Amino acid sequence: MNFPENLRYTKDHEWIRLEGNIATIGITDFAQRELGDIVYVDVNTLGKSLQAEEVFGTVEAVKTVSDLYLPVAGTIKTLNPQLEGQPELVNNDPYGEGWMIQMEVNNPADVDALMSSEAYAALVG
Repeated sequence: MNFPENLRYTKDHEWIRLEGNIATIGITDFAQRELGDIVYVDVNTLGKSLQAEEVFGTVEAVKTVSDLYLPVAGTIKTLNPQLEGQPELVNNDPYGEGWMIQMEVNNPADVDALMSSEAYAALVG
């Protein structure tokens, strides 16, 4: 499995890439494989300010629905518009075109406290 070193990870299988105070967030390669074929991504928190580990949406696969948890506190600014018509992008390119949201982070230093690719790889075995 692929866990890019330039990202940080959560125990709930989200990844985050920080550029300034804007973060891009999605689910990991491990998570999309566990879920199977993704058929719908539902994010209804656009414009909302949420705390770390709050649910910002759900991802629906053929077999299950799973909550999506925010890695750090901040405000949801953008949803990936491609996912409405192509939710399979999460399966095909979880770290690229399959990203889910972009947010303005309250405290960029909070991202440093998340797991490195090595720590995340050890978590999922």
